[in-house]
Amino acid sequence: MTHLIRSTMKHRLFLFDLDDTLLDFKASEKLSFVRTMQQLGLHEAVDGLFLQYQAINTALWKSFEMGDVSKDFLKVERFRKAFQSQDIQLDPEAASRLYLESLPETVVLIDGAEQLCQTLAGIGEVGIITNGVESIQSRRIASSGLSEHISFVATSESSGYAKPDVRFFEYATQMARSFAKDTSIIVGDRLDADILGANRFGIESCWFNPDGLPNESDARPTYEAASLHEILPSLRELAAA
Repeated sequence: MTHLIRSTMKHRLFLFDLDDTLLDFKASEKLSFVRTMQQLGLHEAVDGLFLQYQAINTALWKSFEMGDVSKDFLKVERFRKAFQSQDIQLDPEAASRLYLESLPETVVLIDGAEQLCQTLAGIGEVGIITNGVESIQSRRIASSGLSEHISFVATSESSGYAKPDVRFFEYATQMARSFAKDTSIIVGDRLDADILGANRFGIESCWFNPDGLPNESDARPTYEAASLHEILPSLRELAAA
């Protein structure tokens, strides 16, 4: 079956974003945040604090991707700002440490992730491209059960650059067994990092968009998928077009 699928597809290198593409980071994030607050002795008003944390975290990650802050700064600052916003007297460094320790223990797979990676690994090569914390991402991938299907993991820490910087994708594709732009594709949920990066690098892309969000950006995906189950048939249709 895999051989038959392979013969009908043009892609051989599949570069997947990790969080909210293969792993449900939103679910893991909430579980880890609540666990961290409980360990620190905070049991009330955690939901409101979490919403504040998310907004701060998103803004800091955008600053990191623009090269304005370091990842080490981000990891602690998001908790410091969240605690400050609610006048909560907790140690942001302890919160950061406990939270990062918890993330690999709260891995949740997005439906269809393992089957898709297994099939694509039989067709070509699956690589992970992530701006996440390298040590944590490695442990999360190991906990997910996806490791055997993944050929390599490229992180912003190891490359020195973050998505959507073209130099990140140059670094990532050098890790592949073989690489050609016309037989490679990036799959990710973020227009501003994954899809824009693919546009700048000059390879095709699939925007994983389960929430049906409108594209109001300058990024232009080759196509879009509402579920991971749609990706394989879409790649085959793309090859036949």
